Amino acid sequence: MEEKNLINTIRGSLLDGFFPAGWDLEKMDSCASNSPEKVLERQEWWNKDFNPVMCDSIEDFNTLMGHEIAINIKRTRDEGKKLILILPVGPMGMYRWVVFFLREWGVKADHVYGFNMDEWSDSEGNTLPSSNPGSFTYSMEQAFYGPLGEYTVPENQRNFATKDNLPKYPEKIFKLLDGGAELIVVFGIGRVFHIAFWEPHFAGEFSSEEEWKKQTHRLGAKLHPLTIEQNAITSFKSRTTLVPAFANTIGPGLFLKASRIIGGCDGTLSRGMQWQGFSLWVTLRYGPDIWVPSSFMPTLPGKLFFHRDLAGPLVAECN
Repeated sequence: MEEKNLINTIRGSLLDGFFPAGWDLEKMDSCASNSPEKVLERQEWWNKDFNPVMCDSIEDFNTLMGHEIAINIKRTRDEGKKLILILPVGPMGMYRWVVFFLREWGVKADHVYGFNMDEWSDSEGNTLPSSNPGSFTYSMEQAFYGPLGEYTVPENQRNFATKDNLPKYPEKIFKLLDGGAELIVVFGIGRVFHIAFWEPHFAGEFSSEEEWKKQTHRLGAKLHPLTIEQNAITSFKSRTTLVPAFANTIGPGLFLKASRIIGGCDGTLSRGMQWQGFSLWVTLRYGPDIWVPSSFMPTLPGKLFFHRDLAGPLVAECN
C-alpha cells in the first residue's frame, strides 16, 4: 500500500478529529519525506537572515545555542541597549553555557529583561508555586538566574507567566520596545508545532491570519494531547498523569515581534528513537500557516539550532 493511501486510512479511525482541523497531512508528510542533505536548502519564504544550524551532538547543540544567547547579551550591552529575552523551559541545556560564557567574559546581564514564555496552569490560569520543582519559575531560577550569581538579571526584571503577571507582558514589553530595547525570542518547537504553548488548534477560533497574529497571550490554554504526551516523555519520565492539561502562554502577538530569534530542536532519545524530526521538517518546509505556529519562525531573522539526527531520514525502523 502506498504511503498516500496509509494517510487516507486515518479517516474513520480514532485519529479522525484528533489532529487539528487545518492540518494538511499529505503536505506535512511531503515535508518530512526529504533526504537529510536537503534540510539546509533555503526556501523562498525564509527571512534572508534566517539560518538553520546543524549540530553533530547534543553537547555541540547546547554549547552553540548557549553561545548564541550569550553573545547577543554581550552585544546589546556593548551597544548600550536594553534586551528583552523571551525564554523557554525546553530546551534547557544551553543555559549552562550562557552562564559559562557571561561569567567567563565578565559580562553582567543587568540590562536584560527576562520573560518566561509559558507556565503550567489549571483551566483558570492558576500556576504551581515557584518552589515546586515542576514549575518553570523554579527551573529558570535553578538553571539560569541563580547560577549567574553577581552577573545575573535583577529580580525585578525577571517575569514569569503567572495568572497575575502574564496579562501585563504586552504593556511591559511594548514599553521597553518603545524605549529602544531589542526583543530576542528563544524557543523550542513542540511536537504539534507550537511555539511556547500556543497550540495549532487555536487557529480555528480566528477569522483571519491578521486576527490570529494580534493575540499576545492566553491564560489556561487547553493543550493538545500530543503536547501532553511529549512532555510526559521529555519532562515527567513517561508519567502522563503528572502533566497538566493547561498552561499559560504568550501568543503570536509577542513571539512574532522578535527582532531576532534563537531556536533549538534537541529532541533525540536513544537507540535511534526521536520525537522532533517531523516537527523540524514541517517548520522548515510547510510555509507560514496559522494552523502550524512554528511555520512562521523561518520568516524572522535568526538561527535555529538542531541535532543532525532530526534531519532523518524519517523512515520506519524497528528499535
